[in-house]
Amino acid sequence: MQPFTFVRLQYRSGNWDTDPRMPSNLLHSLIEYTTVPVNEQEKVVPLESPELFNYPFAYMSGHKLVQFNQKERRNFESYVRNGGFVFVDDCNHDIDGLFARSFEEQMWQIFGQHALKKIPNSHKLYRSFFTFDEGPPTTSFELNGWGDDLVHDYLKAIEINGRIGVLYSNKDYGCEWDYDFRNKRWLAEDNTKFGVNIILYALTS
Repeated sequence: MQPFTFVRLQYRSGNWDTDPRMPSNLLHSLIEYTTVPVNEQEKVVPLESPELFNYPFAYMSGHKLVQFNQKERRNFESYVRNGGFVFVDDCNHDIDGLFARSFEEQMWQIFGQHALKKIPNSHKLYRSFFTFDEGPPTTSFELNGWGDDLVHDYLKAIEINGRIGVLYSNKDYGCEWDYDFRNKRWLAEDNTKFGVNIILYALTS
């Protein structure tokens, strides 16, 4: 089995380089809980680059505008349709923020207006390693109770041939997991366990 590489997508619009400690935190969790071999450093890959197709998993995040150029759009679609998995996390934790509106618009343009759908809490993503009976765990960054539908008790996804190709979160997991992994010992419950589920789902589905 090839070592798992945490790939961060670099795209030309917006800000892609958020939550710098998060990848090493999730990689530490993979080492701690699973037997998956890992590369211990994240790898930044431009969305325009054909190098993306060498990896089964990619992470994309930001706060600002998402507006793919033609090559980025073509690579994103080809990667997802050919078995790649992209975990997209909105750092604004806001369903009507600039990142959310512009990213969802990009997905509509590429995959169609109804491709991005809520996934049920019974989805196998929530049982791919650890069990999350109530669906996606909450984060301390969510705007609970402010406005309509801002208690994010669901994730959205674009499924290709019965598997998730794009997993989309407004819950700001990136910020939630953006701390030195050595501080995990102070937590009553390791909040990165759901990240392990996401990666294991990407590698095995």
